Amino acid sequence: MSSTDLEAPPLRLILIAIILVVGLHLLTAIALVIIKAPTLKDEPIKETPPLEIQMVTLPTQPIENVVTEVEEVPQSKAESIPTSKPEPKPEPKTQQKMKAVTPVDPVVREEEPIVQKEKPVQTPPIKELPVKKKIEDKPPVIDKSVADEQRRIIAAQAEKAAQQAERQAQAKALQEAQAQAARDAQAQADANAAREAAQKAAQAKAEREAEAAARAKAEAAAKAAAAASNEPVNFTASAANWASAPNFSFPDRAARRARSGDTLNVVLVLRVNKQGGIDSVRVAQSSGNPLLDKEAQRQVRSGKFKPFTKNGAPVVGNVTLPIAYAVP
Repeated sequence: MSSTDLEAPPLRLILIAIILVVGLHLLTAIALVIIKAPTLKDEPIKETPPLEIQMVTLPTQPIENVVTEVEEVPQSKAESIPTSKPEPKPEPKTQQKMKAVTPVDPVVREEEPIVQKEKPVQTPPIKELPVKKKIEDKPPVIDKSVADEQRRIIAAQAEKAAQQAERQAQAKALQEAQAQAARDAQAQADANAAREAAQKAAQAKAEREAEAAARAKAEAAAKAAAAASNEPVNFTASAANWASAPNFSFPDRAARRARSGDTLNVVLVLRVNKQGGIDSVRVAQSSGNPLLDKEAQRQVRSGKFKPFTKNGAPVVGNVTLPIAYAVP
């Protein structure tokens, strides 16, 4: 690369300079369009009358001839022997006069010239003529009304801009106030919702605690009642109601040890649970026939009682049930 390429500015600086120049031209053009140029009013040119020139002739003063003696210079030989003699020219009269006046003596006497004093010449008065004034190039007169109008427009624009800025500030303040009010209302609503939620949560908790307490109390009471109801209560056979009565029949196996027509009685004690089912059976009084006693225990288990209750609660009951078997 050459030295000129190294010293050249980078492309970025050139582009920035071009952009700045174009921007300045655009700003200047916009300013020229916006600014209203003042209009110049042409003043009427005053016509002046043309100059009149008058020629005045002054009286001429007679000039006296001052005669001085001039020494004649002898001509040289070269001049005296011309190759061709020119025709004699007539000498002027003044030279003849001078020759007549000059003496023969070649000595020149210097005499002071006699100068006559000039008499004042009386000139007729010169009339003063009107001189046409030179029209000077005056700078253009700017009409004050245009400047006043321009100032008035600028003042109106400034006032309008100030009013617009004030309106914008008021609108912004109103918007901010409304936004703040909305935020405050939202915060209040959130606080109320949180308070209501806390109250509901506390109420629900209290209800749950109350329900838990009631449930615990009920469970305790139920447990107490259950504990109380688990104690067997003695009932007679007349107080017992069968939900499904068993079929009591004399077994054939026990007939070999019994006489026909006899009646064998067996007394059973039944443990009846709260659901009316028979949990256990024991013989309170035997019939004297062990086979019949066992058959009676088996047959009675096929039946089911209605639950026994005490104070409206089901309880475990002990039922004494007498059974009479007739021997066929």
